[in-house]
Amino acid sequence: MPDPAFLPVLGWRECLALPELGIAEIRAKVDTGARSSALHVEALETGFRDGREWVRFALGDDCIALRRWVEAPVLDRRQVTDSGGHRSERIFVRTLLRLDGSDWPIDMNLTRRTRMLFPMLLGRTAIAGRFLVDPSRSHTLGVPLAAPHRPAVA
Repeated sequence: MPDPAFLPVLGWRECLALPELGIAEIRAKVDTGARSSALHVEALETGFRDGREWVRFALGDDCIALRRWVEAPVLDRRQVTDSGGHRSERIFVRTLLRLDGSDWPIDMNLTRRTRMLFPMLLGRTAIAGRFLVDPSRSHTLGVPLAAPHRPAVA
C-alpha cells in the first residue's frame, strides 16, 4: 500500500476521462461515501452476443440528435442503494478511468443521473489506495474544458 503522505489529493469534484467509452473529459463528483462509481446514461438496451450479455447505452444530452451509443460487455448486475435510500438493480461495466496521468480499470454502474449536477459519480473503490480526498477543495487536477452539463467525447 502506498504511503498516504505521498498520495495525490483530489477535491470534491474533478475532471476525468473514460477513454474506452470515447469520453475525453467528464465532470465527476468524488464521493467517498459511495462504494461504486456511476455514469449517467440517457438510455440502455441489453442483449446477448457470443453467449455473453452486452449493454448498449446512450451518452450525451437528452436531445436525441446529440446521443452517442456505446457498447460494452455486462460485468455484473448488482443491487445499489442511492443517496435517498432507494434500492435498485443496476448494470455494471468495467472500463478504464484516466485521472492524473494514469489509467486503471474500474467497475461502474449505468444509471440516469438527470437531476444530479454531475454526469458521473466517482466512488471510493475506484480511487482507494491511489488518492486522498480533501472535500474543501475542487478541481485539484485542473478545471474542466467542456460545457458543464455535457461530456466531451473524442
